[in-house]
Amino acid sequence: MAALQSLAFSSPISHCAHHPRCIPATTHSRVSSSFNGQSLHLSNSNFPKHSQIHSTRRFTVMMVKPTIQFIQGTNEQTIPDVRLTKSRDGTNGMAIFTFTEPSVFDSSTVVGDITGFYMIDEEGTIQSVDVNAKFVNGKPAGIEAKYVMRTPREWDRFMRFMERYAEANGLSFVKK
Repeated sequence: MAALQSLAFSSPISHCAHHPRCIPATTHSRVSSSFNGQSLHLSNSNFPKHSQIHSTRRFTVMMVKPTIQFIQGTNEQTIPDVRLTKSRDGTNGMAIFTFTEPSVFDSSTVVGDITGFYMIDEEGTIQSVDVNAKFVNGKPAGIEAKYVMRTPREWDRFMRFMERYAEANGLSFVKK
């Protein structure tokens, strides 16, 4: 059995089976093995032509709905009020998110503690640990989260997230 496995992994056909773009150079190959001294005759007639391989390539783009989380894995259902500030030279800025009666308070006793502020979209995760809960009469009433952008690159990345989040949640920009 070991001889067959080593033959299978060393053959040009096996190599091409693991690499979809690979096409053996010849139409017929002879491979010798130490297994009973027999040679194997392999034909490429079952392999697709080079043009068929390229025409069947497809790209899958997974779209992730932009979400905000305070507990990883639990999406925040409340839509925040967002205030943006930006320096005059445009090199840095801050986003302040205010959540009134966020849904995280309903699930935090079941799921766990608030671990940060996570903005998740198809590009990845932007996160901050600057999260403050507001209490009224000893009961949680809101959350304020801040995200500081220190470079133009961070600003651009944040704005791409906000455009996606706004579109997904029906938000609009109001300049004051």
